[in-house]
Amino acid sequence: MAAGYLPFRAEVSPPAQPLPAGACDCHFHVFEPAAAAAADSDALAFPLAEPRSYTPTPAPLAAYRAMAATLGLQRAVLVHPSVFGRDHASFEHLLSSCGAWMRGVAVAFPDTPLQDIERWHRLGTRGTRCNALFDGGVDMRDLSVIVDRVRGFGWHLQVLMDVARDPQQVLQLAGLGVPLVVDHLGHAPATQALQSRGFGNLLSLVREGRAWVKLSGQYRISPQRYGFSDVAPLVEALLRANPAQLVWGSDWPHPAIAAPMPDDGHLIDALIAACSAGELQKVLVDNPTRLYWAD
Repeated sequence: MAAGYLPFRAEVSPPAQPLPAGACDCHFHVFEPAAAAAADSDALAFPLAEPRSYTPTPAPLAAYRAMAATLGLQRAVLVHPSVFGRDHASFEHLLSSCGAWMRGVAVAFPDTPLQDIERWHRLGTRGTRCNALFDGGVDMRDLSVIVDRVRGFGWHLQVLMDVARDPQQVLQLAGLGVPLVVDHLGHAPATQALQSRGFGNLLSLVREGRAWVKLSGQYRISPQRYGFSDVAPLVEALLRANPAQLVWGSDWPHPAIAAPMPDDGHLIDALIAACSAGELQKVLVDNPTRLYWAD
């Protein structure tokens, strides 16, 4: 398998309870295999960028839909991954064929042609992402220029960052004048996040309605693959701050992580365990509708 990484887990446990109608997965990727590739090949249908921080294993849309059906997810948000760089061919292909249930988050650069942004918007794109942790993304110093280019479309800015590294950075990003969405619980190590000024600043922004947080990627900040007892205090703190500013994402197919591969059913069960019925409705249905389907 590519770069020593494992493929996604095909056998998925059903959730502990049925999800509310209209439940949305707000963060997933697709890496379609090449049509003519052998069954054990890692060849992909769309070219990968150079440089990149990892080489993904194939993860087709059909496999994602099977996982989503098992969990009871009816809508989803496709996030353009860093390994495709500037090339949005895969992104456009998927949005054009799945617009009835899918929205997207692209990666705009300072010199991305306006006609590309307009086309992505028509296809259902509602945000642009900055991956500050891996190669292939935009430079954080370019974000004010990028935000100015997408502001008129009503897009948000989604950022993958470790909020503990520079406590002021998340405050600065929230001041750019578009909604701010922070990936993967702020990506600070679970056992250290609550004590960090950066996560404290993120909590304040959530409390004030000035930032959104994706309750996703628990296994990226924790060594656990089930239960996530070390991540639970972060989720609880965010829910106390403002459940109206939180969404959930599977991060399927969980690229660039070490074994063992998580079970998506266990990921949603961790959310179910943390939320009241009302909070679950907000996180899985109402909040994604506001953020991605408001128009």
